[in-house]
Amino acid sequence: MKVYEELQARGLIAQITNEEEVRELINNGKATFYIGFDPTADSLHVGHFMALSLMKRLQMAGNRPIALIGGGTAMVGDPSGRTDMRQMMTQETIEHNGECFKKQMARFVDFSDGKALLINNAEWLLDLNYVNLLREVGTCFSVNTMLRAECYKQRMEKGLSFLEFNYMIMQSYDFYELYQRYGCSMQFGGDDQWSNMLGGTELIRRKLGKSAYAMTITLLLNSEGKKMGKTQSGAVWLDPNKTSPFDFYQYWRNVADDDVLRCLRMLTFLPLEQIDEMDSWEGSQLNTAKEILAFELTKLVHGEEEATKAQEGARALFSRGNAVDMPTTEISEADLTDGRIDILGLLVASGLCSSRGDARRNVQQGGVSVNGEKVTDIAASYLPEDIQAEDFVLRRGKKNYCKITFEG
Repeated sequence: MKVYEELQARGLIAQITNEEEVRELINNGKATFYIGFDPTADSLHVGHFMALSLMKRLQMAGNRPIALIGGGTAMVGDPSGRTDMRQMMTQETIEHNGECFKKQMARFVDFSDGKALLINNAEWLLDLNYVNLLREVGTCFSVNTMLRAECYKQRMEKGLSFLEFNYMIMQSYDFYELYQRYGCSMQFGGDDQWSNMLGGTELIRRKLGKSAYAMTITLLLNSEGKKMGKTQSGAVWLDPNKTSPFDFYQYWRNVADDDVLRCLRMLTFLPLEQIDEMDSWEGSQLNTAKEILAFELTKLVHGEEEATKAQEGARALFSRGNAVDMPTTEISEADLTDGRIDILGLLVASGLCSSRGDARRNVQQGGVSVNGEKVTDIAASYLPEDIQAEDFVLRRGKKNYCKITFEG
């Protein structure tokens, strides 16, 4: 299977322009493409994973990626998917964050010998003369068209600052500059970036003429990535000092049953034939699929040694021998209501939470699991036989565990 067809089979492509030209370039390893990363934090998170994996996949097929660090655009702030304006950052903070991004990207993309480029759009955006920009670029954009863009429509009721309104122009200008400087004729982004990317293609056409070869591809990077990259308790970071390899592994080990195969296809480099064989898996086999997913992604980010340690640690944590050494709480018939005990009652009885209100908050924030499976339903309850069937390990947060036993 050729690389473009594989992208389709893995469910990565959502919208595309000039499909035949794109297929020709990608399959023959002749594409120079870019993906932008605004350095709004000092670490990438797993919401960026799809973009990073895509860059790696295409580079392996001979194509040249450009990772564009948004040192200029980050000073404005992307309004896409936001209900309010981003917090303004200093140039020093943005530069520091960009340096952190570079180190993490190097695990996915080979920047040696010009095989890939790492560019900061501050190179051209910060030196632009405002009046010259208005005269050169402003005439290429229709305000009516811009206001129809989904990223702006969502903000019109609550208020859209003029600062943010310029973001589309700046992102479009990035593509214009990359096209001229590096022959970059292809851009990838999330579905919420579609209007911005089309703006870049239109700017090239208007400024350089119809003969200028430009195309855009949109992938479901942000909508899917944000869903996978955010938990109720916050982001899952690629920086091991912010999210340990063990917790990173556990995050993927605990994905929903309905998501595991989709994540395997989109994010890992396992052969599709191997993943397709898992389509019929169910029950405990799905837990095996989750272990495979967690190991493969942890290996990508932290290396095989850390992935192996995380996997062994996770297995040991919930093994029978290890559970024996944990703090233990015994519950009895007196703790049951209608023959069951709910998750809030277990958290309080074990001492992992100080009250049912505290327990409720921890469950709602995604910080509670039973036997390695995250519990998100505050009404979840358990029969005595559920607890007696095997080692029943209750967890709150990263380091607080308790084995629950039942004596009738």
